[in-house]
Amino acid sequence: MKILVVDDEKLLVKGIKFNLENEGYEVQTAYDGAAAVELARRESFDLIILDWMMPILSGSDACMKIREFSDVPVIMLTARSEDADKLMGFACGADDYVTKPFNILELKARIRALLRRSTVVAAAAPERRRELLTVGELSLDMEQRVAIRDGQTIDLTAKEYDLIELLMKNPRRVYSRDSLMNLVWGYAYAGDYRTVDVHIRRLREKLERVPAEPEYIMTKWGVGYYFKGESQPTI
Repeated sequence: MKILVVDDEKLLVKGIKFNLENEGYEVQTAYDGAAAVELARRESFDLIILDWMMPILSGSDACMKIREFSDVPVIMLTARSEDADKLMGFACGADDYVTKPFNILELKARIRALLRRSTVVAAAAPERRRELLTVGELSLDMEQRVAIRDGQTIDLTAKEYDLIELLMKNPRRVYSRDSLMNLVWGYAYAGDYRTVDVHIRRLREKLERVPAEPEYIMTKWGVGYYFKGESQPTI
């Protein structure tokens, strides 16, 4: 597994690199957001760790640029713990965040959680090659982990895809934000369930014709979210 670590604190980068290499990961490093984007464009990484505040290009801006061409899992490092900053990180396309100062064991756990999902999907792909999950004009390609609408491919981040796949596979079932956090993220952010709202909003912006009047990704007020319609797997 190949990981890109990007932070302008060179001592911190050195420490993360040392610990991850001891776990068997291949680690490449950079020290600003612009370099991160260029490396992500040129090379293939299994996961990227980005600091929020960096010179030349911030971590949030770098993440948005990376999302233009890649759905590689991204963990954001931030020295600020305010909910607004965390939610902004998710809105920029990050899949997870870790607040500084952090325990390296926590960072390793977050990395394993994200990589585990992508590894399971890759291993299962040959068994379900080109399988589509379809509702009306909306489909999910479960091999490539992308959405398709009107014949056009729509790239999704890792968490966006996991979330919409769960909802489409269980149509009309209403999930609370708490349930979605546990099922999609695999662990709970204490009090940060608005993370789900951010991802739902981004999915509506990408998949719905009129995001403010969704056809598929519905809200059950005071309860949670559900997918409207019957999903039909096809090959």
